[in-house]
Amino acid sequence: MKISLKAKMGLVLAFLIILTVTVLSVLVLKGIETNQRDQLESELIQKSKAAEQTIHQSYVTGDPSLNTDSFLQQKGQRLASSIASQSGMQTVLYNQKGQEAGSSIPIGQKDVDVSDTLSYALKGKIAYQISGSSLIYFAPVSIDNQFIGAIRFDHSLKNNQQFIADIRHLFRMGGMIAAAVAFLIGYAYFYRIASLIATLQKTSQQIRKGHYLTDVPFKRRDELGELSQGLFFMSTSIEKNIDQMNEEKRKLEFAISKLQSLEQQQKQFIGNISHEFKTPLTSIKAYVDLLDMYRDDPQLMEDGVQNIRKETNRLHEMVDKILKLSALEKYDFEQRPEQVELKRLLEDICDRMKGKAAKFDLTLHTNIKEAVVWADRESLIHIFINLIDNAIKYNEPGGKVEVTSYTLENSIIVDVANTGIGIPPEAEEKLFQPFFTVNKDRSRLSGGTGLGLALAKDLTEKQKGVIRLHHSDSKWTIFKVSFPLKPEK
Repeated sequence: MKISLKAKMGLVLAFLIILTVTVLSVLVLKGIETNQRDQLESELIQKSKAAEQTIHQSYVTGDPSLNTDSFLQQKGQRLASSIASQSGMQTVLYNQKGQEAGSSIPIGQKDVDVSDTLSYALKGKIAYQISGSSLIYFAPVSIDNQFIGAIRFDHSLKNNQQFIADIRHLFRMGGMIAAAVAFLIGYAYFYRIASLIATLQKTSQQIRKGHYLTDVPFKRRDELGELSQGLFFMSTSIEKNIDQMNEEKRKLEFAISKLQSLEQQQKQFIGNISHEFKTPLTSIKAYVDLLDMYRDDPQLMEDGVQNIRKETNRLHEMVDKILKLSALEKYDFEQRPEQVELKRLLEDICDRMKGKAAKFDLTLHTNIKEAVVWADRESLIHIFINLIDNAIKYNEPGGKVEVTSYTLENSIIVDVANTGIGIPPEAEEKLFQPFFTVNKDRSRLSGGTGLGLALAKDLTEKQKGVIRLHHSDSKWTIFKVSFPLKPEK
């Protein structure tokens, strides 16, 4: 059987309150009884000393020829009555042999057996026994440090016992009332806590079903309040992540659609190009066949060479145009500007490129400032990977690559510098043209096509930025790229 949290908390609370009240009652009653006993013992000790002083004074002022036994035998009854009058308690005097020398207890009053307790007192020790509602107290009596007997006080415990009974009854009634009130107050508080926990449970189920929170379930300055805030933040984060996942899904679907469209365009493009190529190739093939058949015809030879050259040039121009269109037009995805933390993006790129730098025995240093730009993230990655990759490829063993940034007015400027072979002045104007390479031998070795800087320039301008060669000599080559810090209005 499932027991609710409220029922469990109620049972535990009731148990704790009853246990607390019971323990406190027992301890307090025990403390009262102990205090009463201590006070009574102190009072009886004082009265026994006062009685001893009275006996001593009577002995000193009496007949000096009497010994202690005779003294008690003659004056015991009077002393017992006098001490009883002073102490307010029934008093009995005993000699050294335990024989009664005087008593203020009325004749015929029922007495109890006190022989065992009296024997302790006759040994010079204080002793007492409780009989019903009376405390029978014995104390040794000495005169000038000479033991002469014992004195007995009968003290009524009715008042003390009645007081304890009243206190016990008060604790019983007060404890029940206090326990009931405490239980009601505690249960109301724990009921509220249990209700809040139930609210959190319902909230978690709501989040699990995809119904996200628009506000904090409740506000409290304790752990439950922190848990409520945590659930709200978790709900917000999950909703945000799901929105991002949906956005990424939309982007992926868009990319797939774009790829499918590009695939269709490629098929159509290849078909069109095949027809375009077929015409000059047919012409070239025809002239080759004719020249093979009429090798001795000089006019045909001249016409064939000229036409083959013309068709070859046409093919070359067509291939060149196709490469440009493929690189700069056909596969150009839609730009999606957003706020990009440039420092984090550049540091991530540099971390990825450090392996390649190490492979070429180069060191890659960074000094990048915090900045936020409004640009397409993938385009920025393409731009800076191109620049850093070139700085690595066109460098010398043991060289350096440095990526630094600084702000100037409303722009962030990024410098990509390397200690490489340098760029000759005559090549600087053509540097950003497609298919242009400064060192063709090195480009062949590194696999360069001459399209990297042209694409970087095109992508930079689409982000409303500027890219340029700032400086180049035998020591340093520096490219500068600048972007606006804020989106243009």
